[in-house]
Amino acid sequence: MGPGVGGTWTGACSASRWPRSWPGLHPQTLRIYEREGLLDPARSAGGTRRYSRRDIGRLQEICALTADGLNLAGIRRGPAVAEETRQLQAELAR
Repeated sequence: MGPGVGGTWTGACSASRWPRSWPGLHPQTLRIYEREGLLDPARSAGGTRRYSRRDIGRLQEICALTADGLNLAGIRRGPAVAEETRQLQAELAR
């Protein structure tokens, strides 16, 4: 099971395994997330996408946020907002 259906994945895998591994998530969705800059998987010598555990964790986060109603633009903005918040908290702590 995958993030779209409440499961977890513990190892790296290629895009070709996603339909069996995470039936709630289509491989084209992964390509959209990559094109939108939300994922940046490594590539094998042959060009196959290789998703690390970090990528999978990010994908779980993306799926949870989209399930909560956030669009891809909002998800893309999220890390920048978190960094701005950290910087403001650091300034306030001085």
